[in-house]
Amino acid sequence: MQNAEGIPAVRGSTRTTKRTLRFTWHITSVLGIGIGFLLFHYAKFTELTLDHVYVLRILSLTFLASFVVSVVGSRARHPSWIVFLITSILSWLGTN
Repeated sequence: MQNAEGIPAVRGSTRTTKRTLRFTWHITSVLGIGIGFLLFHYAKFTELTLDHVYVLRILSLTFLASFVVSVVGSRARHPSWIVFLITSILSWLGTN
């Protein structure tokens, strides 16, 4: 983020704002990777228990909510909504 014009100052500093945005971006990436490992782990089960289905459907609905926030928030300009939608659909279908 080169230009901080118009960015609100967090705790009185645009530097803090930039660090917060960068930190948030990386934490989200780490969480996404963790969820990906969970999905791969569950994909190895030949027969899912009700608990497995429950967890996977919560993850699927979470990705669906992320899709909605992304498509509305970016007005579909940022392609992340595509990944969220595909992940939501595939993780839901994997429980059937």
